[in-house]
Amino acid sequence: MFTGIVEEVGTLVVRDDQGDSARLRVRSTTTLEGVALGDSIAVNGVCLTVTGIEDGVWSTDVMAETLRRSSLGALTDGDPVNLERAVTAGTRLGGHIVQGHVDGVGTIASVSPSEHWTVVRVALPADVARYVVEKGSITVDGVSLTVSALSEVQDPEPWLEVSLIPTTLRETTLGARTPGDRVNLEVDVIAKYVERLMGARA
Repeated sequence: MFTGIVEEVGTLVVRDDQGDSARLRVRSTTTLEGVALGDSIAVNGVCLTVTGIEDGVWSTDVMAETLRRSSLGALTDGDPVNLERAVTAGTRLGGHIVQGHVDGVGTIASVSPSEHWTVVRVALPADVARYVVEKGSITVDGVSLTVSALSEVQDPEPWLEVSLIPTTLRETTLGARTPGDRVNLEVDVIAKYVERLMGARA
């Protein structure tokens, strides 16, 4: 489990495609502290398992399914990535409950800077939009954010907006996102459980 509070922006050193999977080698510092083989690290919001560690670079194997259903499939050597280690029992839950299981991929529709923050609009799939509520939580590329505005339910092209403070822009990859960029989205898992339970009850 994660909180959506990015600890560090790392660098994808090497992406080694292996047919039905890919091996990623990521350079980082903070996120390697206390990490052992088999531990989980979220990369742009995707929960991945550490399979190797050597000289500040750690490896992970990514299945074709994950590459297809997330924006990790578009990563190339040298790309920056948001990183977060799994929470521990003594960790402050500064964001919200994040599983690292991507629900869909959105597209940056617009970036509107202002004096003290930047409003980012994200176009999102309809099957993801139904779980999003204004003032609720959303994870964008592993970053826990509050939804500041939302399209109408019946809108054929749903979108959401988040307002990013300078710290978020500076300390995550979101500050470099531009219109057309794809981002991983994870909705609040509680909404999905409620829908499932209510459907079963009906």
